[in-house]
Formats: sequence, structure tokens, C-alpha cells
Amino acid sequence: MGEFALELNDDQRAVRDWIHGFAADVMRPAAAEWDEREEFPWPVVQEAARIGLYSLDFYAQQFFDPTGLGVPMTLEELFWGDAGLGLAIAGTGLAAIGVLTNGTDEQIGTWVPQMYGDAGDVKVAAFCSSEPDAGSDVSAMRTRAVYDEAKDEWVLNGTKTWATNGGIANVHVVVAVVDAALGARGHASFIVPPGTPGLSQGQKFKKHGIRASHTAEVVLDGVRVPGHCLLGGKDRLDERLARAREQAAGKGGRGGNAAMATFEASRPAVGAQAVGIARAAYEVALDYAKTRVQFGRPIIDNQGIAFQLADMRTSIDAARLLVWRASWMATAGKPFTAAEGSMSKLFAGETAKKVTAQAMQILGGNGYTREYPVERMHRDAAIYTIFEGTSEIQRLVIARTLAGVPIR
Repeated sequence: MGEFALELNDDQRAVRDWIHGFAADVMRPAAAEWDEREEFPWPVVQEAARIGLYSLDFYAQQFFDPTGLGVPMTLEELFWGDAGLGLAIAGTGLAAIGVLTNGTDEQIGTWVPQMYGDAGDVKVAAFCSSEPDAGSDVSAMRTRAVYDEAKDEWVLNGTKTWATNGGIANVHVVVAVVDAALGARGHASFIVPPGTPGLSQGQKFKKHGIRASHTAEVVLDGVRVPGHCLLGGKDRLDERLARAREQAAGKGGRGGNAAMATFEASRPAVGAQAVGIARAAYEVALDYAKTRVQFGRPIIDNQGIAFQLADMRTSIDAARLLVWRASWMATAGKPFTAAEGSMSKLFAGETAKKVTAQAMQILGGNGYTREYPVERMHRDAAIYTIFEGTSEIQRLVIARTLAGVPIR
């Protein structure tokens, strides 16, 4: 693993330009329509699959990019195109990360391909962690998984909420409690294969933003999955639970958390999405400021506008650098000793929210209408201080590292 790179290499730039072309030519012209329809954009995802952009091979190539910049580069360009459509294309990635971070090689090889399908039969996947009474507080999770030793099956019961692709997914990755006495450390992740009885879609949410992305409840009623659907396998789970029990008893050891491991690994990727939205809004505002004439001159000649644009560009570049650093660290196997993953998500999410609001202000009344895309971008950006850990939770995680408390 080399040193942290501050620029893309030639191959990465070629891939970036290819994705940018898809975002400009396919996603942007369709964005307003799918935002209004609030339906999953199967035709757009199908087109992405047709050219190889939505595929296991492509995302594996980006995920295993030795520089760590493949994933953030890809996501920034997709979400520059449109956040709702971008999440429809990229949403399967969170479930895939759940398997990649917690599963065995055999499980990865078996289930991740089924999450994407192929160009002729596109599939999606869902990662199901949040619950109606357990969002940021993962220790309050109530979905239970009980092992039926006689049949070597796990029985899952509970309700998940805010699940991207929930109910329409081919493969669901479900986080459930296996030992309630251990709190958040008593969780495990399970694959629910296609067509498993007992899994159903609950309420589909109508959202403020990212409306082309499907978000719904997932109800698990006596769902039975084979023992091999426990990510990581039972031996590893038993070992991890034993360590957690030792720690709880004051004997040392350290327990892990399946959901938190997935979230911490994915936070730089979420930050990259936010950077894409912010950059898109900034570019609209910059172009508008150069061409909008008031009092006989372009409004960018006014210091009040120019300084806003300067701050917007500075924040976007800083956010990108935090995202790239965290992504490189994760790929290099360097631990997030200062919660660098949370830092990147926090700053990028706050930047997207602020920059899109500033873009609306620069466009004035036009920015508030749906004739210009910044109104939609502002709605889309709002979720980035909320999902995959609110800004307040990110600050809590960062603060704990400052106090010497390790990330779990």
C-alpha cells in the first residue's frame, strides 16, 4: 500500500469521466421525473447495468482499488448526477459491504452476486438495521434471532425500518439480537435469501428528498434461514460473544458489533455521496452567478456572492479530502483511531446541507422553484445529517475517541 494520493491516476480519471458521462446524459435528464414519481427507477438502473456500471464486477473493482479512491470517486460522480437515482444505483452497496465486512469467503462468493443479478435481470439488495424504536441507539434493537439447533436454522422475528430497497430486494441482510444481555455487542447479521417465507414489506415511506430511492419497513414474522446464512458462521459468533461476555464480567476482552462495523466502513462512502450533491449545487450556483445580471453586472461581481462561492468551494474540497483520507485508511488497513470515518461523514453531510442552501440563496426566487435543480438538491442533502448516523452521533463517536474510548 502506497502513500495517500491527492489526485486520481490516469485509469481512475478515465473511469470517472465515463461515470460522469452517464450521470450527465442519463441521470440528470431523468432526475426530476423520478423525484416526482417517487418510484424505484428500474429503467435507469437497467441502463446502468447494460453499460456495466451497475454490476458486481465494476463495484468489486472499485472496492478493491488499492488507493482506496475508487468507491468515493464513483459515488461522487453518481450523486453529482442525482442523489435519488444515485442511491437507487448505489443502495445495494451497503448490503454488499455488510457481507464483505462480516461474511466468510464462501458467503461473499454466494450472496453478493445475487444482490446485483445481471444486465438481463437486474436485482437489488437491502441492509436492514434500524428499527422504529432503535435508530441511532442500536442497543435498543428488538429484532431477535433464535437458533434452532435441531434444524440448524435461525428464526428471526421483528420489524426493520428505513431500509433502502426493503421489500423489493432479492437479498436482505438483517441485523438481529442473539444475546440481549450483551446489548449492542450481542448482535449478528443474517442473510435472508430470495423468497424466504415470513419476510414482507411494510410501510413504504414518502420522503422529503432522495425520492427515487425506495425506503420501507421490512417485517420478519417467523423467518427461518439456514445456519449457513449467519454471516461469519456460528463458530466465529460464539467466539465473539464469549469475548463480549468476558468484557461485561470485567475480565477484559473486546466485543464487536455487526451493524456498527458495517456503518463505520461505509461512512466515507456516504460522505462521498454528500460531496457529489454539494458539488452539483455549487456548480449551478457558480454558473448562475456568472450569467445573472443585476444592476448592470453579473452578480458574482458582488463581494457578498463571491465570498459565499469561495466558502462553498473550500468546504467541498475539504470534505472530499476527509473522505479520501478515510477511504484510503480503510483500504490500507489503518484503524480509525480518531474516528476518521465519522469525521468524513459528519463534515461532508453538513457541507452538503449548507452548500445547497447557499445555492438556493444565490439563485434567489429561481432557487426555490422546481425549474432549477438546486431545490431538489437541497431536499436530497437534508438526509445526510441524519441517516447512517446523525451528525450528533458522529460527533459523539469522534468525542469518544478523544477520550480514549475505542470505536466498536
